[in-house]
Amino acid sequence: MTDSPIASVDLVHIALPTRREHKWTGLTEPIGGYVLVKISDHEGRSGWGEAPALKDWGGEFGRYFGESPGTTMQVIEAYLAPAVRGAMPGDIIDLHARMDRIIKGFPYAKAAVEFAAYDLAGRQAGLPVHRLLGGAARKAIPVTHSIGLLGFEEAEREVAQVVQEGIRTIKIKVGVDPERDVEMVKRIRDTVGPKTTLCVDANQGYATPGEAIRTFRKMEHCELKYFEQPVEGIERLAEVARAIDAPVMADESAWNAHDVIQIVEKRAAQIVSIYTTKPGGLFKAMEVAAVCRAAGLVCNVNGSVETGIGNLANIQLAAAAPAVTLSCVVPVSTPVETLGGRVGGIYYKDDLIAAPMTLVDGMITLPDGPGMGIAADEAKIAKYTMRG
Repeated sequence: MTDSPIASVDLVHIALPTRREHKWTGLTEPIGGYVLVKISDHEGRSGWGEAPALKDWGGEFGRYFGESPGTTMQVIEAYLAPAVRGAMPGDIIDLHARMDRIIKGFPYAKAAVEFAAYDLAGRQAGLPVHRLLGGAARKAIPVTHSIGLLGFEEAEREVAQVVQEGIRTIKIKVGVDPERDVEMVKRIRDTVGPKTTLCVDANQGYATPGEAIRTFRKMEHCELKYFEQPVEGIERLAEVARAIDAPVMADESAWNAHDVIQIVEKRAAQIVSIYTTKPGGLFKAMEVAAVCRAAGLVCNVNGSVETGIGNLANIQLAAAAPAVTLSCVVPVSTPVETLGGRVGGIYYKDDLIAAPMTLVDGMITLPDGPGMGIAADEAKIAKYTMRG
């Protein structure tokens, strides 16, 4: 296979139907209405990327802002696509330089373009993307299932099935109301028993560090692995971290490598949740992971409940980054034809990849096909494309 420059950049706005409503504190729109990017070379080969853009998702105190499908498509069409045409797909440093010169910010839009370029580069070279990132530190990715903001009984039914299916870690969304949160954690622990790992994620939902600390102390007897982003702000996160025994995880506070430096300086967290999208793509996510590893922080890979197109990038990162040692909050992307009633890691009724991800003993087997590892299903993409 030979290198060939980027000839075209095409966009698709899709809406994938959800298995059930999935929400967290601050989210006001449904998941699954995302933007896909298709990059093609002069020989007709293509790579795919995804921007799981959500207008409600951003960093602390307006430091980073939400991107919508509309803003994503406008930025790519007007700025990024013209900038990257003619670039070599595998020259990722040049790709980012072109994108950063033409427009500041918009990491989700840039990530989608970069994913498609990595996918195409891997297909041109006949290699999986994790090889382009340095190789696989692990070949199986443990999955954490997120139950979102569900009612008590629905949550209990879901986690019981998830554990039966082999998932070993469950994330409980909190940050709504302290009494509700404490009761939910107790009910989930009683349902799954002592052997399943539990963690809680407030999505900055608690009003003050004091409220977060008091609430966690009422939960901690349930043996929680970590307390994710209890409050907004690195300094306020540090207050919580000093007051509790369990590790604090930074998510909304940790978008890029510079954020991690500040987190380390403030001793605000012991764990960082790395996204492929928050820093602007896989290349910069590996920078985040490298800073974390140097500072002795451990990581997981998290995301915005991507379709299979974007989730493949999550899996490639989780495999390649040595700092990623924890179970990852990623979907088990599965087309409807092979779903079979499973719910563990399943957030959509269908998917956009040509084959399902393989889940064995609660872990996704790293796909080793060229590019992102599993081909896009262009018929499914056409089926779920939003018209008008």
